[in-house]
Amino acid sequence: MVHIESRKSRRRSSEVEIFVDCECGQTEFSELVQLLKSQSTGVMPNPCAVSSTELDDVPWFPRKISELDRCSHRVLMYGSELDADHPGFKDDVYRQRRKYFVDVAMGYKYGQPIPRVQYTAEETRTWGVVFRELCKLYPTHACREHLDNLPLLTQHCGYREDNVPQLQDVSAFLRERSGFTVRPVAGYLSPRDFLAGLAYRVFHCTQYVRHGSDPLYTPEPDTCHELLGHVPLLADPKFAQFSQEIGLASLGASDEDVQKLATCYFFTIEFGLCKQEGQLRAYGAGLLSSIGELKHALSDKACVKAFDPKTTCLQECLITTFQDAYFVSESFEEAKEKMRDFAKSITRPFSVHFNPYTQSIEVLKDTRSIENVVQDLRGDLNTVCDALNKMNRYLGI
Repeated sequence: MVHIESRKSRRRSSEVEIFVDCECGQTEFSELVQLLKSQSTGVMPNPCAVSSTELDDVPWFPRKISELDRCSHRVLMYGSELDADHPGFKDDVYRQRRKYFVDVAMGYKYGQPIPRVQYTAEETRTWGVVFRELCKLYPTHACREHLDNLPLLTQHCGYREDNVPQLQDVSAFLRERSGFTVRPVAGYLSPRDFLAGLAYRVFHCTQYVRHGSDPLYTPEPDTCHELLGHVPLLADPKFAQFSQEIGLASLGASDEDVQKLATCYFFTIEFGLCKQEGQLRAYGAGLLSSIGELKHALSDKACVKAFDPKTTCLQECLITTFQDAYFVSESFEEAKEKMRDFAKSITRPFSVHFNPYTQSIEVLKDTRSIENVVQDLRGDLNTVCDALNKMNRYLGI
């Protein structure tokens, strides 16, 4: 049920009418109508603006934030399942530790505090090496937004060489800064499930630390990558909006379109470059958490192209080697506008809107659902107009 309201009845035999807006398949709708008719003589089904067959063909996506539990637990490859070439493959102690982190993530549900982890001395040492070496490069390689937020994370979340930050503290900090939160995840998610989290301003984070035998290399995202690469940028409101819009564009999209969006995500939020004060700077988390590739991407050896979603979505994503090409944007705003235009090419029989009050996705498929969004916008515009009028009076304009 999406909406319910009562109003004065147009029938003499009834005092009120009850209007109910539902989202369901044709079979469920027919059963519901028959059930209501057995209880009442005044059931009047209204035709939907979008046919049921169109909606039935749309891939499932979470309609409310609590349904991310379903996405988060559909892990493609668990963090405890290591490939033979993984640095920790033959380390039984490390493998058992990874299993612990899997259990923590799989047991987590929306609304719970994120369990605090007692990191071992070895894990803290590994984190410290990564933190120290990357901080040497950030002043000359990281974008302004990353540099601005890292000291705040040190102050509020315990970002230090001798301390691995806790996700619960990071999540609370992000919520106040940009509305984003994080939640633990056991391993790799499908692009569709991962992007669905972004639509709700939820970022799935691993909690395990890479193997200590090679602190400067990891074949997979670990907590060093999440906390040093992603989190400082997610604290920036403009970057947060950019991330969320990629997620919203993925909801209900075809597998082909989701893959295109995931590739654009990969070459922006993971490996993106931007121009600031005439210099190339990194904002992609994959770069900001990799010493070797961060140096390479900003060197003369790297192939750098202008970001255009239509061509970027065709670029091959490389996991175990440096990328063949990197894509640069003039600003987050430019990248966001290009992604908005690209999202218009995605074929869906509806649009979606994130309701921040109910933390749910509203499917805009008819005039009533669109009217509800317009009402919210009207209220926001009234607030802006009132503020402008007060400023004009204060300035004597």
